[in-house]
Amino acid sequence: MRDFSRPGRSPLHAANAAVATSHPLSTLTAIDVLRSGGNAVDAGIAAVAVQCVVDPLMTGIGGDCFALYAPAGASVPVALDGSGRAAAAATPDWYAEHGVTIDAESPHAVTVPGAIAAWARLVADHGTRSLGELLQPAIGFAENGFVVQPRVGWDWLRCVPRVSHDPDAAEVFLPGGRAPAIGSLFKQPRLAATLRRIAEGGPQAFYEGAIAADIVGKLQRLGGLQTEEDFAAAKPDIVTPISTRYRGYDVYECPPAGQGLAALMMLNVLSGYDVGALSELDRLHLFAEVCKQGYHHRDALFGDFDLANVPVEHLLSDAWHARARGDIDMARAREPVLYPEAAQTVAHRDTVYLCVVDRDGNALSLINSLFQGFGSGILAPESGVLLHNRGLSFRTEAGHPNSIGPRKRPMHTIIPGLLMKDGRTVAPFGVMGGHYQAMGHVELLTGLLDRGLDVQEALDAPRSFAYGGGLEVEDGVPEAVFTGLRERGHPAIRAPLPLGGGQIIWIDRAAGTLVAGSDPRKDGIAMGW
Repeated sequence: MRDFSRPGRSPLHAANAAVATSHPLSTLTAIDVLRSGGNAVDAGIAAVAVQCVVDPLMTGIGGDCFALYAPAGASVPVALDGSGRAAAAATPDWYAEHGVTIDAESPHAVTVPGAIAAWARLVADHGTRSLGELLQPAIGFAENGFVVQPRVGWDWLRCVPRVSHDPDAAEVFLPGGRAPAIGSLFKQPRLAATLRRIAEGGPQAFYEGAIAADIVGKLQRLGGLQTEEDFAAAKPDIVTPISTRYRGYDVYECPPAGQGLAALMMLNVLSGYDVGALSELDRLHLFAEVCKQGYHHRDALFGDFDLANVPVEHLLSDAWHARARGDIDMARAREPVLYPEAAQTVAHRDTVYLCVVDRDGNALSLINSLFQGFGSGILAPESGVLLHNRGLSFRTEAGHPNSIGPRKRPMHTIIPGLLMKDGRTVAPFGVMGGHYQAMGHVELLTGLLDRGLDVQEALDAPRSFAYGGGLEVEDGVPEAVFTGLRERGHPAIRAPLPLGGGQIIWIDRAAGTLVAGSDPRKDGIAMGW
């Protein structure tokens, strides 16, 4: 039990149902849906729609969505890939011929947003309410306004440059030329009207007709290749989840183009170590070495599973993780090595994640994102839809698994997770933070399963991330450990921003209760009843 004389947060314990999100209004909305008889999917979709309004730089209906859903009694979760695809005209040859590169604020970084189609599919397959009913709370906040929370306001201020380049976005998100103050009321009437159209007409109202025409028109005026036909062709995919066994638990992730495979690879390497017995210095050193190997392979080999030959079976094999483990030196940092040794190698933190477990034991793990803060910063003027920049992950050279191509999905960083044991759901979980997310899953699960932390302690624990040639270490890591990492050859720096956020709900079957946590790096809370 935590020391109640020190500032902190206790895990939530609930008897019937629980919700954990990164925004209080999102959590409250989900609880309202659950208390009125809705199930986990109903609550999750209502909550994420609200967050697309009240946390507009982290997520939006102009973004993408992934989910793992475990109906009560299911031995394997349902995996949903709600990522958007590139334009049919997007080929590496076109980019080479026109000398175009994909930058963060480019229309070429915008793929067809997949979130609305994904929500509609989840509700149709597993919900008990209509999508129109579940969008009503979000419509209300967009139309009547919401109060800007502290973390949202802080992020909004640091992301002002992203929406400054687009006059339509600046008009909406920088009223009076500045970010709204923390505690002020903010409204989005055009987005409210768009949500109402979707509520009345379903996903077709977003992907066909006036809304799609508004989005496509804006992108084409900026030089984008998207067409209304690209939007009309949008659909989510039910995919086969991938998994590995760690400490007696089955860890489930969505398959590539998501990076969940990297989390499983790293857990497989760590399975050969007694992580809980390591000193903090040794643990963070080991994490850094495992992280570099996992991400090195991610950047070289991951792409759209339908169109790229991602060697999932090999990367999850005993041979791969044994070789990776053999290349780790506990005394010094080393450069990662690619297995197989033939591929090309290649920062952001902005996403929302939520999880719900309802009274019947249905569990939802869902993540929704614009990629970077405010996405591309491009706003469709009539519909008020802010567009993501997920296509920034694409490569424009031919031959790479993640090279851009017609109707192709880019490699994705957003990954929901789900833990099972003996064919029963144990915990939906997720960690926000862009590229950090795969390592975030590793740090969260090892905190729970190796170090014996409770769900809130595991979320609170200081984080580290070895990526891009550096090692970011949060301030909570002691100075002696930080110095020790540098002495072992790690180019360690103090993380300039918090490394993501996160939520988890643990199903305690012995006690017949739920235990939930929500990351204090965000303003969210866990609630239950």
